[in-house]
Amino acid sequence: MSSQQEGESIRCLVAKVGLDGHDRGAHVVSRAFRDAGFEVIYSGLHKSPEEIVQAAVQEDVDVLGISILSGAHDTLVPKVMDGLAEYGAKEDTLVLVGGVIPEEDRPELKEAGVAAIFGPGTSIQETVEFVRENAPRR
Repeated sequence: MSSQQEGESIRCLVAKVGLDGHDRGAHVVSRAFRDAGFEVIYSGLHKSPEEIVQAAVQEDVDVLGISILSGAHDTLVPKVMDGLAEYGAKEDTLVLVGGVIPEEDRPELKEAGVAAIFGPGTSIQETVEFVRENAPRR
């Protein structure tokens, strides 16, 4: 049994942060989440950490998936986490990061509050199951 009640939709924001223009992975994840029955909002390209925080808070999402391939994850992701904390939304938002994140950078992101990091080649099913099992209860 998942943490979400049956029939209750999990609200997800899939976000591209920073100047990274590669959005194929974000589109693949968005489609897979939609196919899994999640409610999906896609941020579009080139969003600032503040824009992503505003969207996550205003849309009252359960899950925030940040797609980042630019290498700026070490500065941009903590800014998003700090912004969520400012709005009191950090505790009840499951934050995932997808992209090329070097092993040595992962502990810092986890300490900032990122629940999971999915690198290239992660199966979509694995990501969907992680969300189903870990999305916060409403």
